[in-house]
Amino acid sequence: MANNVPVRSDQHKNLKVASQRNLAHVADQHIAPINALEFAQAATSYPVIMVKDPESSRYRSVVMLGLEAGENLYYSEEKWDAIYVPQGISMVPFGLGLDPEKEKTLTTCIDLDSPFVGEDKENALFDADGKDTEFYKNVQDSLGRLYESEIMTDKFIKELEENNLLMELELNITFSNNQTKKLVGLFGINEEKLLELSDEKVVDFHKRGLFIPIHAMLGSIAQVNRLAQLRNLSSSEQKIAGIKFTPVVAEEKK
Repeated sequence: MANNVPVRSDQHKNLKVASQRNLAHVADQHIAPINALEFAQAATSYPVIMVKDPESSRYRSVVMLGLEAGENLYYSEEKWDAIYVPQGISMVPFGLGLDPEKEKTLTTCIDLDSPFVGEDKENALFDADGKDTEFYKNVQDSLGRLYESEIMTDKFIKELEENNLLMELELNITFSNNQTKKLVGLFGINEEKLLELSDEKVVDFHKRGLFIPIHAMLGSIAQVNRLAQLRNLSSSEQKIAGIKFTPVVAEEKK
């Protein structure tokens, strides 16, 4: 369990962070958050999809890391099996959280229980005068950019919703023994609705760069084949013989 606390110079003046950090904190995570500015890079390694928060019905953009809960096919102790690592998981042991001393204000937090944090590590957060080090300034800048990207992503998702460009998908998996499995609760771009956009809307989307993440999402769907390949290489159980996203038709949803 993470022990995230706001970073304070008076409390954490001797705290340091390791130079070498792995991604063990997502070893059992089958999806990871991704922002729209990352879609193009992420699409080279992962399926980029939307999922719905069951409590708020709000869409979130994520990359698929596995084919079932608790499975991360990209992680091993030796390496991460993709060139690109989503920003949201690469910031460990840092994150943003509410500042208890300032209402509705976000601040940099650190996981004090992380194995990458301690007074014996390499990268100090503060110098002898209690001022931010260059390392810590870079962390803060990265978290600031990540937060701005998340706000932009929320606006992008809202555009997709308002223009009816999201559609529910299911992932159908066929194993070598002819058994099948279906994953639901996934959402992608509705290509038919995309083609029906008015010329005015197309120009508007183009000028605002919205087609870049849209096309990245569409292209990333083929990365389910990579998930199947990684599963077949890592598992001695039944091999995956076929895998495919298909739209959920209205009759099925009823």
